Amino acid sequence: MLYIASDHGGFDLKKLLKECLREREVECIDLGVDSRDSVDYPDLAAALAHEVQNDKDNQGILICGTGIGMSIAANKFSGIRAALVHDEFTARMAREHNNANVLVLGGRVLNPRLACKIVQIWLDSAYEGGRHQNRLDKINALEHAE
Repeated sequence: MLYIASDHGGFDLKKLLKECLREREVECIDLGVDSRDSVDYPDLAAALAHEVQNDKDNQGILICGTGIGMSIAANKFSGIRAALVHDEFTARMAREHNNANVLVLGGRVLNPRLACKIVQIWLDSAYEGGRHQNRLDKINALEHAE
């Protein structure tokens, strides 16, 4: 399942992305927010991260003003590989090399048309495994390091 969430800074882009997803017949569950009223982005990142943690097949899209805060917050959760993406190349690499299960976007820094293209590329790309798996294993080990 695909989950999507934003804070107030990403609300407008989230609405647009939901329409892009609907046009592609991609079902998603919206975890909020429902307005431009100010909220704390870590709460939305946590809600989405928990859903992605619950099932290895779940994926998520998080949007805040720049994407930075959502990215930092989501990556605090075990098993979450949230990638802040700004262009088509990094969208593909986030999936193919890093197996990102959460895509993070900046609602105030991305052109909406580009954001839709980024989501499309990220959803259509597949993890390559191979030489990249050793690196992901090392990242996973860092979750348990002190």
